[in-house]
Amino acid sequence: MARYVVRLRQDVERWTKAGLIDRLTAAKLVADAERRDRNSFGSGTVLAMMATLLLGAAILIFVAANWEAFPRLLRVAVLFALIIGGYVGGAVLKSRDHDAFGEAAWIVAAAAFGASMALIGQMYHMSGDESAAMLTWCAATAVAALVLRSGPLTVAAVGIADAWLAGSLLGGLRTLSNLETPLLFLPIAAALFAISYWTRSQAARHLILLSLVAYVTWLAADGDAFEVGFLMACVSAGIFAVAHIAPRETDNIVRINGRLPLHALIAFLVAMALIQVELEGGPGFIIAAAVTLAGIVAALLLQGPQSRGLRGLAYLAFAIELCLIYGITMGTMLGTAGFFLFAAVLLGILAALIIRLEGRMGRSQAERSGA
Repeated sequence: MARYVVRLRQDVERWTKAGLIDRLTAAKLVADAERRDRNSFGSGTVLAMMATLLLGAAILIFVAANWEAFPRLLRVAVLFALIIGGYVGGAVLKSRDHDAFGEAAWIVAAAAFGASMALIGQMYHMSGDESAAMLTWCAATAVAALVLRSGPLTVAAVGIADAWLAGSLLGGLRTLSNLETPLLFLPIAAALFAISYWTRSQAARHLILLSLVAYVTWLAADGDAFEVGFLMACVSAGIFAVAHIAPRETDNIVRINGRLPLHALIAFLVAMALIQVELEGGPGFIIAAAVTLAGIVAALLLQGPQSRGLRGLAYLAFAIELCLIYGITMGTMLGTAGFFLFAAVLLGILAALIIRLEGRMGRSQAERSGA
């Protein structure tokens, strides 16, 4: 955020000198950006949250370590005091402009709620549905995020949902429902995504999108990897195209600061990796590898100038893909060289087509602006 403020100051100064805006508007723009920068999470904010979280963890561990020494009524009272004290104390801290400590106190309260379910279940020897317990914890945290309009609590709820999903997929949770595929994650993700709009949590939306990619990857690994991977690649390519053609409209929907193409590229790369693993050793592998390289280059040409993160991911993926191709085809060096030659020609043609297309689009926009 600080880099954005510095860049904005430079742009505002240039706009002022060019006569595009007046001095008063320039001052208001810079002041608004600086105010948002002070309210954003900086190093001090992160350290404050970490300190509060460590304090809460120390209290919970102390209670758990001395659990048997407390009478039952005192145990329940301590747990409820942690929950109520965390939420009320966080609200008081927020009202006094200690946002970081307030949010951290709410996180401690949410963690205390989950610990309370586990400890009370242990105290009364309750053997039940661990999956339902985690979903209850997730729902309670999501409700708290909704009521308190807390971004960090929204992220915490998504994290709990992801932990439930991982435990369900890996078989680590006891469940009475015996669901083979936790399809319930999809409506949970949709509900948390909706809550993130109210709580203004971009981080939660990013995490949900990545979680959906992981979920589809598990479906592919557990079923037909080629079919699921092919469908995932097509959908992600379509999302990337829509985000590139209509960036403002798509970002008004997902609100992740223009990073939807980055998520689409991640999904595309994961899908193509699944396909290549499925086709390893066969003639289809070369085609899948060529499509992967072409997709990486297309993403670079179309969105690379706008996104540093996408550029870094594309460069890394390109290098990994080349190493993968070499590792699989190194038995025939001539075949490897031939593939690289074919890929170079294909990518050159693709680059020429994209450059011509962007040139035509630029000329048409200039003509519309002149008209």
